[in-house]
Amino acid sequence: MSSKRWLQRHQVGVYAIFVLLAVGVGIGRSNSATLFERLIDPILASLLYVTFLEIPFVRLRRAFANGRFVAAALGMNFLVVPIVVWGLTRFLPQRPAILVGALMVLLTPCIDYVITFTELADGNSEQITATTPALMLVQLLLLPAYLWLFMGSEVAEVIEPGPFVEAFLIIIALPLTLAWLTEVWAERSSRGDAWHKTMGWLPVPMMGATLFVVIASQLPRVQSSIAQIAVVVPVYVAFLVVMPILGRLAAGVLQMDAGEGRALVFTSVTRNSLVVLPLALALPAGYRLAPAVVVTQTLVELVGMVTLTRVVPAWLVPDSPKRISLPGLTSRK
Repeated sequence: MSSKRWLQRHQVGVYAIFVLLAVGVGIGRSNSATLFERLIDPILASLLYVTFLEIPFVRLRRAFANGRFVAAALGMNFLVVPIVVWGLTRFLPQRPAILVGALMVLLTPCIDYVITFTELADGNSEQITATTPALMLVQLLLLPAYLWLFMGSEVAEVIEPGPFVEAFLIIIALPLTLAWLTEVWAERSSRGDAWHKTMGWLPVPMMGATLFVVIASQLPRVQSSIAQIAVVVPVYVAFLVVMPILGRLAAGVLQMDAGEGRALVFTSVTRNSLVVLPLALALPAGYRLAPAVVVTQTLVELVGMVTLTRVVPAWLVPDSPKRISLPGLTSRK
């Protein structure tokens, strides 16, 4: 197994090391929180740049042609997920800072490491990448509406559009453009090809660096409120259990092949925690716990991905046509 593949297979262990280091720095050097917070956006942009390089853009036109998958991904994330999230968040304390953090992260589908986890589960990562711009734009438009629907106009009004637009341009559009230009350069130049291959080693280390700066910047601010934040963990775990099953059911109804089905499962369950973090940081002082609630989802989700990258291809969406048993459902691939 190549070192790059080893990193991918053991990425959660790598992330755990970065998380432990971040906790140590956050507790021991709490005066550095402001410095680390300034690094979040550039490191996020770098993470997405190396992530977007993982998928050949020259094949994306073919992926875009699959309107059925794009429609299914949009339907799962913006019709099914909000219903599930509304139900799960009824069990949370009705505190605005806790609720808005949980809603912000659970209502926004992931557009970065979902690609890597889909690949690890032998899913169709090209479909995920092709759907990314649509997922990002729709969540930009619908998040304020969902917050208003679930929490009322007072909370929706504190969501400023500026940070979200800035996040899209700097954290999504710029890395996406640079990744496309890099692939063009790699096709025409040996130096470009060498650069492209070197960047291929970086998604896991960059994800670790992102977790480090996020946790090191936020931990000093919420040390005294850990017990309040922990109440969201059961909700996040329940989401990790419910959404893969619903994604599998949708893939079966649409008669998707194994690669598409796995991709639909992962886009349904992975959330946009790190990219939505700048928006949470821009909330008023009364919502100071919201960023920590967002980051907590990342930590829970990464642990869940260890299980899902094995369960999804082996049991939930297998390659073979053997019978799959789900609660209340029996179907064939």
